[in-house]
Amino acid sequence: MSSSTFWNKTTVTELFLVGFGQLQHIKNFIFALFLIAYLATITGNMLIMALITTSPKLHSPMYFFICNLSACEIFITTTIMPNMLYILWGNGGFVSFHGCITQHYLGASAGTVEGLLLMVMAYDRHLAICNPLRYTSIMNNTTRNHLAAWAWVAGYTVMVMLTVTICNLRFCGLNTIDHLFCDLAPLLQLSSSDTSMIQMEVLFITMFLSIVPFLLIIISYISIFSTILRISTLAGRQKSFSTCSSHLASVSMYCGSVFITYTVPSHQNLLKITKVLSLLYTVVTPLLNPIIYSLRNQEMIDCFRHYVAFIHGK
Repeated sequence: MSSSTFWNKTTVTELFLVGFGQLQHIKNFIFALFLIAYLATITGNMLIMALITTSPKLHSPMYFFICNLSACEIFITTTIMPNMLYILWGNGGFVSFHGCITQHYLGASAGTVEGLLLMVMAYDRHLAICNPLRYTSIMNNTTRNHLAAWAWVAGYTVMVMLTVTICNLRFCGLNTIDHLFCDLAPLLQLSSSDTSMIQMEVLFITMFLSIVPFLLIIISYISIFSTILRISTLAGRQKSFSTCSSHLASVSMYCGSVFITYTVPSHQNLLKITKVLSLLYTVVTPLLNPIIYSLRNQEMIDCFRHYVAFIHGK
């Protein structure tokens, strides 16, 4: 469909995002809380990327994937949070229709990339623990680069299909979204078209890019735990488990927040619940991931201390 045909069918040119309109009396507190979370998320993830990029000790596939994950978290946060802060400060705000669609595409794509990166990281940990003798030959620079590139390209490509389907829907009359950003469920609520096709498409994409990676992660960790339990010494078991504990915590947060959010039915009376739950994967997970990977990783702590000592020494 040509762009002119699409825009002729679409009568809604602006959407009003309500935000937390019912909490105006604590607007300043909520705004400050979200602003601090945003700045902490960007700072934490950029610090991790800087440490991994500049520390030769951290130039391994595991940290390469953590660096990609931090970049993905920055993309998600930057796509959602600035406009969310604008909406919170003004007790609601207008966004153009195509701006809303663009925000949904970029946010959903980055979220998909995160899930795929977590699956790739599970495969990396599986190779390192279950096949240590072949790890360096299999997970070489070419392999790790291809796996990371595949995750990024797949995430942003697949979401194009969903975005095109949304653009073919009719949006007439109502233009108010009771949400903090442009998410799929409230967008579909505004459409005057039959959304059954796009709901089937969402189900397929969710199965392919969420449930399948999650199952592969589960299978990888079953094999990992089985291998760890066969290690004869307690110290050996603890060392092996410590290399994947941070990743396991990230998987639990990501999968838990996404599954909880998207298994809540998108009926009008449940959209408020979805609005609150969506903060789990747009605010909480990007904020906590840097903490998980820094505080639970001794090598990163050592590199950070080295740089702090170097700066003080100068």
